[in-house]
Amino acid sequence: MRTIRRLIYGEVLAAVAFVTLGFLALFFFFDFVDELRWVGRKGAEGYQLSQALLYVTLMIPSHLYELLPITVLIGTIFVMARFAQSSEYTILRTSGLGPWRALKTLMLLGLGFVLFTFATGDYLAPLTDRTAQTLKSRYMGNITVGQTGAWLREKQTYHSYVVNVSALAADGQMHGVRIFEYDNQGLMVSLTHGEKAQFGKDESWTIENVQRSEFGPRTADSKLERLQLDSLRWPTAISAEMVSVSLLKPDRMKTIDLFEYIQHLNANGQTAQRYEIEFWKKVFYPLSCLVMVVLALPFAYLHFRAGGIASYVFGGVMIGISFFLLNNVFGYIGTLQNWLPWLTAAAPGLLYSLFSLAAFGWLVLRR
Repeated sequence: MRTIRRLIYGEVLAAVAFVTLGFLALFFFFDFVDELRWVGRKGAEGYQLSQALLYVTLMIPSHLYELLPITVLIGTIFVMARFAQSSEYTILRTSGLGPWRALKTLMLLGLGFVLFTFATGDYLAPLTDRTAQTLKSRYMGNITVGQTGAWLREKQTYHSYVVNVSALAADGQMHGVRIFEYDNQGLMVSLTHGEKAQFGKDESWTIENVQRSEFGPRTADSKLERLQLDSLRWPTAISAEMVSVSLLKPDRMKTIDLFEYIQHLNANGQTAQRYEIEFWKKVFYPLSCLVMVVLALPFAYLHFRAGGIASYVFGGVMIGISFFLLNNVFGYIGTLQNWLPWLTAAAPGLLYSLFSLAAFGWLVLRR
């Protein structure tokens, strides 16, 4: 069995690596062509060809994370179909490789792909994506979202705050910060506007060039007091990761950062449906590699001598693309219909697991 495992693992790993490299080269080309429209728009010292190449290179781990289940499926289908075509798998079966032992062998390989996918999506991709966004913001402008930036909310002991951050600079500073302070009755107490702000190490923000308006008690002679301050320290539990989640795509963040942000939203009475779905998608998405290797196993039991493997590989591509599309569609539908986040994220994998097990039972066990 050690020799058989070495043969199967070596062939599958080589095929998956080749398919992954081909897809990444294709995405690299598309991303680079898309980035060419920004080259030279900020002057001679702005966003140039070298920065565009570096930015596209830094986006490779994000594409790798998205493509791994599809490339695992295509590479494994190619190897299994080739074994069947050359009768190698028939020889392996006569050597003692039964259906359940073959399934166990591929499941162990799939578990390795699961760990690699998780490490890529939770550590490598967030780091390189943030580095890429920081690089682009250095030459193109600050990181922002929409027309008004990111909105966050925080409840403290006696007051609640609504925070607006217009943009995040490459050095980690926040630009265009507005803080709306409300009392327990929902009345506005103060409005603070700062040109810049930076994160402190003691759960606080240091806001610079502050314009602060304080509203007095709601009486007949109430007054509005305006202050101009060089700097202001504002104690808050809103961290840099939370602001990044609001300004960057949630699927590019670490799982722990998403979890902490969901806890923050729930503690402050805000809806967290979208981020909960993304959190569970990041939990279940690496497990789809296991589904893909199980789905590829029945191709080894197909009996054909003539013809190429192109049609089977094409079928694998279609199955992989359909899984990717279904995974995204379920996320949007779950957000609109307010489905359970974990069920929304797990549904595509469960459906394809049932399909792969049905195909395994029909082609392998019954035939």
